[in-house]
Amino acid sequence: MGTPTGQGETVLLVEDEEVLLAQIKHVLKKLGYAVLAARTPSEAMGLAEQHAGVIDLLIVDVIMPEMNGRDLSTRLKEMYPELSTLFMSGYTANVVTHRDMLGEGARFLQKPFSRHDLAVMIREVLTR
Repeated sequence: MGTPTGQGETVLLVEDEEVLLAQIKHVLKKLGYAVLAARTPSEAMGLAEQHAGVIDLLIVDVIMPEMNGRDLSTRLKEMYPELSTLFMSGYTANVVTHRDMLGEGARFLQKPFSRHDLAVMIREVLTR
């Protein structure tokens, strides 16, 4: 099966590790997504407030400074009610869900992940 691509959807990517932020942003652009990239939740909120169009997907690290990914997702959904969220973490899904960090039905991708796995998960999240 080939790697699915985007159709120009806008992704807000929030990752506090600068190298990972740059790598994932690069991959998303190559896959055909428009990318807004932020290192902190407050920077992400600022980008969302300034963005004139729709934001289709939030890709966010679960554990971040300032506020966790779930709280950021909740706040952004007040501005963009149709926003989908894909959480990512270096912690295993068992640790993250055991601590109830995401809530029921949340979509989660464990780091490190491949370009293909990221692309497949994004399409799943956007089409559901």
